[in-house]
Amino acid sequence: MQRFLGMLGLLACGAGAGVAQGHEPPAAIGWQSWNDDVFQQAHAQERFVLLDLEAIWCHWCHVMDETTYQDRDVGRLIAQKYIAVRVDQDSDPALSARYQDYGWPATIVLAADGTEIVKRRGYLPPAQMASMLAAIIKDPSPGPSVIAEEVVEPVHSAALEASRRRALMATYFDSFDLQYAGWGTEQKFIDADSLEYALAHAKSEARQAAMAAKTLDAATALIDPVWGGVYQYSERRDWQAPHFEKIMSFQTQYVRLYSEGYRVLGTAAYLKAAQSIDQYLENFLTSPDGAFYTSQDADVDAQLTGHVFYAMTDAQRRRNRNPRIDTHIYGRENGWAILALAALYDATGDARYLTRAHRAADWVSAHRALDGGGFSHDERASEQAALADTLAMGQGFLALYVSDGDRAALAKARAAAHFIDTHFSVAAGGFATAATTAHGHGVFSRPVRDVDENVALARFANSLYRYSADPRDRQIAEHAMHYLAAPQIADGQHLRTGILLVDEELAQEPTHVTIVGHRDDKNARALHYAALRYPALNRRIDWWDKREGALPNPDVQYPELKQAAAFVCSGHACSLPVFESAQLTRALDLSSAPD
Repeated sequence: MQRFLGMLGLLACGAGAGVAQGHEPPAAIGWQSWNDDVFQQAHAQERFVLLDLEAIWCHWCHVMDETTYQDRDVGRLIAQKYIAVRVDQDSDPALSARYQDYGWPATIVLAADGTEIVKRRGYLPPAQMASMLAAIIKDPSPGPSVIAEEVVEPVHSAALEASRRRALMATYFDSFDLQYAGWGTEQKFIDADSLEYALAHAKSEARQAAMAAKTLDAATALIDPVWGGVYQYSERRDWQAPHFEKIMSFQTQYVRLYSEGYRVLGTAAYLKAAQSIDQYLENFLTSPDGAFYTSQDADVDAQLTGHVFYAMTDAQRRRNRNPRIDTHIYGRENGWAILALAALYDATGDARYLTRAHRAADWVSAHRALDGGGFSHDERASEQAALADTLAMGQGFLALYVSDGDRAALAKARAAAHFIDTHFSVAAGGFATAATTAHGHGVFSRPVRDVDENVALARFANSLYRYSADPRDRQIAEHAMHYLAAPQIADGQHLRTGILLVDEELAQEPTHVTIVGHRDDKNARALHYAALRYPALNRRIDWWDKREGALPNPDVQYPELKQAAAFVCSGHACSLPVFESAQLTRALDLSSAPD
């Protein structure tokens, strides 16, 4: 969940400070975009590069823009010796991944050779910013915020050492807030990997079932009761002090997690929560073409803040201007949305969710596809690709295959995985956030490997291998795990429950159900839905319609029967054919029962 910790910017938010008052109006800062020429320009002009990483939805980014960057002394120092570069972090996943631990706004000062001088997290008041800029001009030596990058030594085994596993498990349990639920004792949001791990063990361990249920119950406090959608996080550990930004990553994660919570725990309120968040997605973050937007800000303006606006009734909100919606359409966010909609379909059988998921997938395929199976972040297909977009779309396509057996979707998922393998693999283990560095200067000549992306990729590729039987897919998963299992990453000091999920899923066979029957057979459809609805997270669900030829992974030979049937396979054995949904559920219960 480190990706979401970075996206929050919550640790960056500090108390505001007074604005330094100049006697003259400040000169406008000539912000530039992040491009290949920045460092050449800095070298030619003997300047530093001031990188302002912000987010459109970020409250303190707005405050910093309205105070710090309007200050006369700050403007004078920037004009004197700096090239000012501003980037919306949502627009550049690779740059965002590099500096996500600094929260938003993140302020980075770089020398002309691309080496880092200062890295600062959060709002910097005018006097503090001016002092920092002046000090760098006087002495550009790297400050204490610039720490040498730790060397990660990959392991040769694609499995965790027992001591690493125990340490990660201890952190997982120790980080759970027994009083208020959730993982961590400061700001609160759902740690997705930890919740999934709890759900994966809920049937066999009452303790973890209780952890999952308490967290899902508590997190409903972050759902907007009027329009739906989930707020970014609570700044208090009791879940009762929301920051009101509605960001796509959180909307889609929570739809998926509440859908899975409903499947595993059977609590109707969790399905209601998932549908409420999705209703917001459909009404506010869906484009006319069916693709998905990026976020909605918390505040309308300095007077009509999120605290005021989101306390209003529906009628009151509609009489006012609404917080700004970021209408950029990114491949990554749409992949997340497809995954969420597929999870809702699996929980409900409501075909409307699949229709919307396919519509988004078709739009992204038409507007963001790259040669070789990858996907661009936005319309700038000529820009360097980022891992996040192809990974999210690959996950989305695999989810569509599981949900409706669409073999074209499986082919696109496989192409996405192989694109990632070709363009993002790091020889020392794991996968980098960017296909190639956008700038060959200083720190930007070295790849960044993100823990959460490698967790997601390993799980995706391993699941894909179960469906494809392609050894390359398994090798992708193992290559990611060589990085994740390294002592510096699986150190037990950080909450990295996703590594435990990868470790278990690589070692264990998934719950395997195959439906044998025509797609237009209502009994086959009923059996398929029963398989989707079954409370298993690590699963493989195949649908063999003999008119389509052999299954992509024909590791089991099934008889052709006169009526639709389902087979449950585990280890090296399969059940007798079952013909009714209730029979299938009983067969699955028997196959998953401890010996």
